[in-house]
Amino acid sequence: MILTLCTACAAPLPDEPDDAVQCAECATRYCSERCERYDRRRGGHGKICGAIASGGGAEQYNADKRYAEAVAEAVEECEEDTEGQMCYICLEDGSEEGLVRMCACRGGAGFAHVSCLARQAKILVAEAEERDLVGEAFDDIFERWHTCRLCEQRYHGVVLCALGWACWKTYVGRPETDQIRVSATRLLGNVLFDAGDHEDALLARKAELSLMKRVGAPGDSMLALQTRVGYSYNALGRHEEGLPLQRDVYSGRLKLHGENHQETIWSAGYLANGLYRTRRFDEGKALLRKVIPVARRVLGKGNIDTIRLRWSYGLFLFRSPDATLDDIREAVATMEETYGTVRRVFGAEHSYTREMDPKDIRFARAELRAREGKWRGITEALGYVMDPEDPIMMKRTSFKFNFKLL
Repeated sequence: MILTLCTACAAPLPDEPDDAVQCAECATRYCSERCERYDRRRGGHGKICGAIASGGGAEQYNADKRYAEAVAEAVEECEEDTEGQMCYICLEDGSEEGLVRMCACRGGAGFAHVSCLARQAKILVAEAEERDLVGEAFDDIFERWHTCRLCEQRYHGVVLCALGWACWKTYVGRPETDQIRVSATRLLGNVLFDAGDHEDALLARKAELSLMKRVGAPGDSMLALQTRVGYSYNALGRHEEGLPLQRDVYSGRLKLHGENHQETIWSAGYLANGLYRTRRFDEGKALLRKVIPVARRVLGKGNIDTIRLRWSYGLFLFRSPDATLDDIREAVATMEETYGTVRRVFGAEHSYTREMDPKDIRFARAELRAREGKWRGITEALGYVMDPEDPIMMKRTSFKFNFKLL
């Protein structure tokens, strides 16, 4: 179930589907009988209950509705590119449903109806079921819901989002523990996250997590899912809610793999990110002091994940409200060395280098000089804090600066 909030008051529903109050006719779920009565009498549910029931129930009705909205958005987004084209599958134009441009295929093969792409994927998955395919063989077939079978490029943006809803509406009526339904839930959460629809992505991922907890999923699968749910919380800026999951992932990796496993080191960096965002500096410093030596030994000093951990450690030292002078000195040295290493190894324009903002180093240097009493005036302070090539910095006459340490 991805409808995990009460229809009347938006309160979270129980994890067990049978524990929620629901409409006897259409299966719309509520947190209490009071909410169910209110929604029927004053919330307008009575007017649409029949349509929801005839549409297959609340989940199916919602899936069909969201699919139609996603298709309309995808068609509108691709309208300019698809003018005068025809669907490469059914060979009809877009006069009724509308066409989308979905991948890197050249010529007419790059245009299709979303419904045709969905029907094609549905047929292939049904054939795979009949042949009892499992594991990677089945996964290769299920990819047709999100990847072009001709050019093998993953569908993009709004088209991928529409196909995610198409996949969900196709399999939502299956039993909750059906593996294809579970795969559809996961796909929906992933494509919504990629499309920036983080609220709905979180609902889909939390629904999958609730199911996995009830059925007792394997430890590695559960940890991977908890990580994805944590990503959704972070994308919404709800870091406090995501932090318990990040703690669980790290402790789970420790128990499952031990401290010397790469997955454990990655999860430590993931937890450190959550601790930094929630300003738990002491806990973050203690974690990184324990993990960085392990990362150096297991991954190597020049490994990008080791470098990221050391950069994070420098930020923790510098940003901590109770940082000592020695902490600031260590932060500056760590960040300068780390940034110099990644820039030398990967180049100034590499994405790894861009992850590390040199302004953090300048602010740390400014704090250090202020603590040491070495300023010779505000001009020198500005020179340390601001980028000398910044156009604002060059226009000194109109530049206003409220200099404030920490």
